Amino acid sequence: MNLENQGYTRRKFVGFGLAAVAAPTGRLKAQSPHSKLQMGIIGSGGRGGANLNGVRGENIHTLCDVNRKTLAAVQARYQGAKITTDWREVVSHPEIDAVVISTADHHHAPAALAAMKAGKHVYCEKPLAHTVQEARWMQELYLKNQNRIATQMGTQIHATANYRRVVEMVKAAAIGEIKEAHVWCSRSISNIDQAVLPGEPIPDYMDWDVWLGPAPEREHHQGYWKGGNLNWNRRWDFGNGVLGDMGSHLIDLAWWALDLHRPIRVTSEGPSPDEVAAPPWQEVTWEHPENLKVKWYHGPEGMRRRSAAIQPLVGTDTEINQWGIGVAFVGTKGVIVSDYGKNVLSPSADFKDYQFDGEAIEPSLGHYQEWIDACKNGGKSLCNFDYSGSLIEHNLLGNVAHRAGKTLEWDAKNLRIKNDDTANALLTKTYRKGWEVLL
Repeated sequence: MNLENQGYTRRKFVGFGLAAVAAPTGRLKAQSPHSKLQMGIIGSGGRGGANLNGVRGENIHTLCDVNRKTLAAVQARYQGAKITTDWREVVSHPEIDAVVISTADHHHAPAALAAMKAGKHVYCEKPLAHTVQEARWMQELYLKNQNRIATQMGTQIHATANYRRVVEMVKAAAIGEIKEAHVWCSRSISNIDQAVLPGEPIPDYMDWDVWLGPAPEREHHQGYWKGGNLNWNRRWDFGNGVLGDMGSHLIDLAWWALDLHRPIRVTSEGPSPDEVAAPPWQEVTWEHPENLKVKWYHGPEGMRRRSAAIQPLVGTDTEINQWGIGVAFVGTKGVIVSDYGKNVLSPSADFKDYQFDGEAIEPSLGHYQEWIDACKNGGKSLCNFDYSGSLIEHNLLGNVAHRAGKTLEWDAKNLRIKNDDTANALLTKTYRKGWEVLL
């Protein structure tokens, strides 16, 4: 593949990190609601393929993927699209209005920040960031540009009817005042046998340098990336474990229903911290103002603890062990248990004649359409980077607490852990040369 023949020149970007992405001046040109957005698709297979399908009604200007086999297969369906393996060339292209980012976690914030700096609308898969610092950067840069760009995190479930019904009931105080929300996912993490894998030849279809991106320098081995999310997400260098991944969808319901923002204290229980790998199970507690707690559980031991906490509260109304994922709101008058598609109110005898009489939330235009509409008509999508960035900052603090091995006292205003100076290093990371985030 000759990148220059595709309308790009790699030498303009390599070695300059994100400094090569020029900040826009003035307001963006108005986008007609009837015209098509010029889309750059960063990550074209897997989740990228699903997200591409969600925006296929717009004009697909450029397809980007580190796997040239994937690019060839997808370009066959979008034959007018340019192709490249380097997302830095996509975010800098002056013809592109909006980008869809579906990479491994460690690229999410660098690519999205660069795109926002270039004045482009951004859709980014969850989790929005790889570190707490990145999550804060995402919020701050979006807020500076919110009148010019539209953003959305890939929390597709946020647009569904069941989430809306549960949020409506919580806000209408159907179960009284809520002091706890319990959130869980049964998924675990497989062991990592070797911290650093031996080098092996780079396949001719793979752009290893770009896949590695801001992560620490290392020789190529397909064991880092083959198998997708359930593989690379196990390693702190590339992913955020089960909490970072599934917490984006599930804690979102509590975040929305309870109007949460910044915690004041975070504790994580689990196996001993591993410098390389995310934990196979966790129980995390975030303490919010006004004595409100959010708890997270994953993995086999997490599920045992979840059931021990929630089953006595719901009696025989539902079998908690049958909920592989879920959120339980515990109120002064009862409990609501929900997943993506259903909800149960308990005690059932108290709610057999329940009729919702609160304020209803309007149906969604559709997860992708919300963002596209905001791109063309102004306004904000529900999962814009202010809302979703604060959610991801909150979630990733749970991983920092796990890695630090202690309860953290959080100074959100100053983005600082008050009771452990050494743990502050876990809020951010060092970026490989040429991939620095320059704001």
